Amino acid sequence: MPDLSNPFLIASYAAAGIALAACAGLRAFLPLLVVGIAGRFANFQLSEGYQWLSSDGALVTFAIAVIAETLADKVPLLDHALDTVGMIVKPAVGTMVAASMFVHLAPFPATLLGLAVGGTIATSVGLAKAKVRILSSLTTGTVLNPVLSFVEDLVATVIAAVALIAPFLALAFIAAIVIYAVRRLHRALGPPPPSPDDPKTAGPR
Repeated sequence: MPDLSNPFLIASYAAAGIALAACAGLRAFLPLLVVGIAGRFANFQLSEGYQWLSSDGALVTFAIAVIAETLADKVPLLDHALDTVGMIVKPAVGTMVAASMFVHLAPFPATLLGLAVGGTIATSVGLAKAKVRILSSLTTGTVLNPVLSFVEDLVATVIAAVALIAPFLALAFIAAIVIYAVRRLHRALGPPPPSPDDPKTAGPR
């Protein structure tokens, strides 16, 4: 059993929960499957009240849900329906995976903190993902949507794996993605750079 009196270990668990909550914004059921597998086979201690995530029934259900979600997200228009449903499912999943990793807290405060942190992060990532998918549908006629889905699969899988192995690195990876996305969005929505032929910006000749 892990030493839950170690402050660094407690912080590592919390960081893993936060990273997995962000992952839930991309793929709702993948973090649940990862947490369940970690609790069942990787000697991860789950918070009191969340040990059921590693039960046989939960693992089978999560695995089926992951496959179904991954396949359905590749189908144009159906992906938007998933995003709509995800506005309810993803905050709940973000809450659960974060709370399950707040191992130093009792069930009720762990759930409240999970809702405040994990639920908020999962919702924010899910909204950003849905907006990007809508923009892709409007600009490419849904042609690019399956490609974006594969990219999201890759990013979600990497984050979920790294969250268990090196949780602080996973948080840094998420932060880097957010900063990159914000900069790209700012450039796309901001005013175009001044033209050298523009008399207002051209220097003296």
